[in-house]
Amino acid sequence: MCDRGVGRTKRRRGSTRSGILTAAVLAGAAGAAVVASSVALRHQARIARRRIGKPLGEDALVADRVWRGKLPGQPLDLLLLGDSIAAGLGAGHRKETLGARVAKGLARKLGRPVRLRTAAVVGSETSALAGQLDALPDAYTPDVAIVIVGGNDVTHRIPSTRSAAQLSEAIDRLRERNVAVVVGTCPDLGALRAVPQPLRTVVGRLSRRLAAVQTEAALAHGAHPVSLRRAVGPFFLAQPDEMFAIDRFHPSAAGYRRTADALVPVALSALAAR
Repeated sequence: MCDRGVGRTKRRRGSTRSGILTAAVLAGAAGAAVVASSVALRHQARIARRRIGKPLGEDALVADRVWRGKLPGQPLDLLLLGDSIAAGLGAGHRKETLGARVAKGLARKLGRPVRLRTAAVVGSETSALAGQLDALPDAYTPDVAIVIVGGNDVTHRIPSTRSAAQLSEAIDRLRERNVAVVVGTCPDLGALRAVPQPLRTVVGRLSRRLAAVQTEAALAHGAHPVSLRRAVGPFFLAQPDEMFAIDRFHPSAAGYRRTADALVPVALSALAAR
């Protein structure tokens, strides 16, 4: 009996050691897979950067002015905050930038001039919104602000919760001054054909997650969200040659027109509700 008990004990110990060894091997294999995946994604990112390059430079066209100035009445003040999309990088003429498109659309609907001010800066992450607001003149209070930001948060792997908190702070600062706020949520980066697979799938998933938390933040803090993925994403997927600029990353004039068409009705609703 004693010998048989010892034998069973030795077998159990051997089985336990075997299980530990198997788990260690599997863990090592999983770790190796993660490392290999990370290396592959970094390689894909290098390919994407080479493909996209910077054919548009890093400065958007200056479109700040009073649009439709011959209309009667005092100009409505429109503020654009955020990244290169808000700044209008990719447009061939200032009238084709996002800010100008929105300004003209609002002027047409309201029957009054619109004064555009663009504080958005190419390459900005959500963390830059605070500085963009700080740089505005103390006496300046727009009637409506449009915020588009998030793409650079995704590519720079900023946690979505941090981005949402920074967006919320910017919205609060504007709402405290009774500014109507519209948030164009992060576009679906999975539509960027210049980004190779599997990186395109990864950034697409991350951009959709960020857009979801941006929507929650906007609603919780009194802003009006617009899902750019739903509103204009299908056009970019179906007509990439028309919707994207020459870098295949930023919108073209046609892309900005579609984006403005999605933003203007929501901006009007936000103005009416403030």
